[in-house]
Amino acid sequence: MLRMDYSGRQKKFQQTLVDEELDGFVVTHPANLRYLCGYTSSNGLLLLLAGRRVFFTDGRYTEQAREEVKGARVVIAKGPLMLDAAKFIGKLSSAAVGFEADLTTVATAKQMRELVHRRIEWKPTSGLIMRQRMIKDGAELKLIRDAVKLGAKVYEHAAKAIGPGVREVEVAGKLEFAARQAGADGMSFDTIVAAGKRGALPHGRASTQAIPRHGFVVVDSGVILRGYCSDMTRTVHVGRVSRVEREWYAAVLEAQLVGIAAVRPGVPAGEVDEAVRSALRKAKLDRYFTHSTGHGVGLEIHEPPRLGKEQPERLEPGMVVTIEPGIYVPGKGGIRIEDMVVVTGNGCEVLTPVTKELIEVKAS
Repeated sequence: MLRMDYSGRQKKFQQTLVDEELDGFVVTHPANLRYLCGYTSSNGLLLLLAGRRVFFTDGRYTEQAREEVKGARVVIAKGPLMLDAAKFIGKLSSAAVGFEADLTTVATAKQMRELVHRRIEWKPTSGLIMRQRMIKDGAELKLIRDAVKLGAKVYEHAAKAIGPGVREVEVAGKLEFAARQAGADGMSFDTIVAAGKRGALPHGRASTQAIPRHGFVVVDSGVILRGYCSDMTRTVHVGRVSRVEREWYAAVLEAQLVGIAAVRPGVPAGEVDEAVRSALRKAKLDRYFTHSTGHGVGLEIHEPPRLGKEQPERLEPGMVVTIEPGIYVPGKGGIRIEDMVVVTGNGCEVLTPVTKELIEVKAS
């Protein structure tokens, strides 16, 4: 069984709190809880305070918390978790306590302030844990590789199901059923199967529409395996590919390869995005590229860094990102090609093992 270094993660985050001049921190976001202490369910709160780590949950999760939570004392709360956490915080005469402001509701923030005395200063923060999560450790990379391999394997079930007259939901259903049979926790997101004119919808979730006898079919899918997500997109063509369609596909593939080649340590995320856009600009197709080039992937399907226009975040070894250019031509259809890559010491490694050759599915 692969072991996560929760102790190392907690110590590293504790140093972040020192650097930020914080005496404590309240963690409630599920992915951050899983990352820091291993808890995989809902209704949890981790309090880091004055060198102590205390995890709160309710009676429904007593056994699960005691089994999963690492590096923290488990407390089973009788009421709202924040109420019990406030009792610990309130014992200090004064303290600066951080919280995940970008993931906390206004109502919860108000409650937090009301529960402790005025000498406790609540400090809103954004992305402190996420900054640490962006750099995947060896165990995380192993899990991500496994998720990518599984995602690629079950995609083949979808590819075999594609044909004229088959409904998009049938294709998605075969893929998702295969994923569950293979041991996936679930899907990273609602599977996208967008055929013919619907391919012009970047997020065209599988519908009851039948696949037409001619045109591109975009399949974007991902699985969650032991908590970690995968994400890949391939586009196939039903019927004979026209010259223009072949040129479009070649242009998107070239842009994707250019994007992958641009990924290396120290490069701003926006530079990778611009490399992709420049390639599509040369093909006079850039106006049909309507989203960012990629995003980070890990415990969540969309994580920093975002590979978008003018994004200043510099890539670092251990970051896992997607490279997914696409074109979406209204009334015609769409093409997207997506791989996951990990930033290495001198470039990147493509994780997705599925061919990007243009596949023609017979219309008969």
